[in-house]
Amino acid sequence: MTIHRQIRHTAAAAPEALSGRAFSPSVATAAAEATEFGTLPEWDLGHLYPGMDSTEFARDLAAAKDECAAFAQAYRGKLAEMAAGEGAAQALHDAIARFDALEDLLGRLMSYAGLVYAGDTTDPKRAKFYGDTQERLTSATAQLLFFTLELNRLDDARVDALVREAPLSRYRPWIEDLRRDKPFQLEDRIEELFHEKSVTGRGAWNRLFDETIASLRFEVRGEELAIEPTLNKLQDRDETVRRDAAMALADTFRENLRTFTLITNTLAKDKEISDRWRGFTDVADQRHLANRVERETVEALVAAVREGYPRLSHRYYKLKAKWFGRETLAFWDRNAPLPKVEQRTIRWDDARDTVLEAYAGFSPKMADIARRFFDEGWIDAPTRPGKAPGAFAHPTVPSAHPYVLLNYQGKPRDVMTLAHELGHGVHQVLAAPQGALMAQTPLTLAETASVFGEMLTFRRLLDQTTKPAERRAMLAAKVEDMINTVVRQIAFYEFERKVHLARREGELTTEDLNAAWMSVQAESLGPAITLSEGYETYWAYIPHFIHSPFYVYAYAFGDCLVNSLYGVYENAADGFVERYFELLSAGGTKHYGELLAPFGLDATTPEFWDIGLSMIERLIGELEAMEAA
Repeated sequence: MTIHRQIRHTAAAAPEALSGRAFSPSVATAAAEATEFGTLPEWDLGHLYPGMDSTEFARDLAAAKDECAAFAQAYRGKLAEMAAGEGAAQALHDAIARFDALEDLLGRLMSYAGLVYAGDTTDPKRAKFYGDTQERLTSATAQLLFFTLELNRLDDARVDALVREAPLSRYRPWIEDLRRDKPFQLEDRIEELFHEKSVTGRGAWNRLFDETIASLRFEVRGEELAIEPTLNKLQDRDETVRRDAAMALADTFRENLRTFTLITNTLAKDKEISDRWRGFTDVADQRHLANRVERETVEALVAAVREGYPRLSHRYYKLKAKWFGRETLAFWDRNAPLPKVEQRTIRWDDARDTVLEAYAGFSPKMADIARRFFDEGWIDAPTRPGKAPGAFAHPTVPSAHPYVLLNYQGKPRDVMTLAHELGHGVHQVLAAPQGALMAQTPLTLAETASVFGEMLTFRRLLDQTTKPAERRAMLAAKVEDMINTVVRQIAFYEFERKVHLARREGELTTEDLNAAWMSVQAESLGPAITLSEGYETYWAYIPHFIHSPFYVYAYAFGDCLVNSLYGVYENAADGFVERYFELLSAGGTKHYGELLAPFGLDATTPEFWDIGLSMIERLIGELEAMEAA
């Protein structure tokens, strides 16, 4: 089941940002907030439902419960007979189409509740609304678990024959994808138990993490701040401000490490139990299966990036330290703006125009889709008290449209984040016609459009820059983003591996977690970054470790993939744009290998990853050449 519609977090675009979710709970028309960055839009969730207490929401919640029961009544225990009888392809198609429509309804309800709750996880009313909705839908959808389990018990040869027949062939990709899960499925009653206990198990611990993070306050120079504005100060021009913010983060994290340690231990053990029952051997195998990517491909990516640490992050941070007149940089200076370079504030309208012009330069169609997010109230941009930090693009369901959440603060990186999330949004719009069951893209390709959108925007801005100092600053910012996307995320993946493997042997102490964190960070960042006291606590706030174990390598996968794809685009003959839109429109209907083949790319080869990493090396080389000139 996919009713929980997990919101995919963004870590790459904002190097120290926490990802999050937000909402305007009952506003039927979009509001706007006037700030120093211009008038920032707030989204209109009335496109989903008028409000938490609306009759429309209550009506659909009741209808979803009734339809789950009616669906079970119509099909439970009958699929084998249907598959063997006359008109089997038509009968199975009709059943799956009904299931598809029900998924859309369930997804709409849960998307709305999740967006509402995440807007202010400290609000008891919103928390209750989210919790009640989740419990009711979890209970209702327990009646649907039989469907995919029974489908996977059908005779393989019979299914192979039927999926070639119309109209069932429409769902062939979904059925074939579903059957990859077959070896890891459990008997019906156990699956039902796992499903129902998710509310009081992993879901509850996720919620505790979210509410804890949202409630934290960090004292910076006498001012109490939430986590997002505190993290933002790590990019302040004043080094003492960066240092004070870093220490404020460390102090508050340290005060809450007991809670974060318990959450991490509990969820790692919960995953170990699930993996053991299902028969997964490696700690990341479940994620690889969900991503429809082979373990060997991920291992090749990880090995290539780790081998590249000295040529990438170590080399760049040594150069950056030189710009600051030092041998090494403190960890709070890792993403500091370059010295002697004006740090301009970018107003919202300028950010909007920059991204849309970059998109239009690639394809007017892409810009037209992205423009709808601005014109139709699909973006929530201001930073507000209680609003979760970070950024995301949430697809909701095909019958609706995506929403984009930002915490816009006028920095150049915020423009890149806007470009990133709109890339996700364009991808989600294009894939929506595949329907609720097939629109969602596996993580291997989920970051393609977002990172490509960033690259288009970066290249447009770079081409317009003539002053050497500004060009150096732009190149440095892009290299840092790439390092944060590739190197940092692989280090995150290595940290998760250490934690989950060690948890199999027993509970981990806070000191164990701190040590694992520091070891992977030291290896990935290199000797030019000083990881002094306080940084050992920074593992505690990364939401991906909690919400989506082993998600993080998808960022590195996506960045290297896009670097290779962009190289093809720069040298492509006619037809690249059309092939690119075909890739995005496929949603989850094709394997990444099949989608990359028209571009002449093969992610199973070491050369593929070398192409992606070489682009980062070339940009660092350009910066070194500017330094020598």
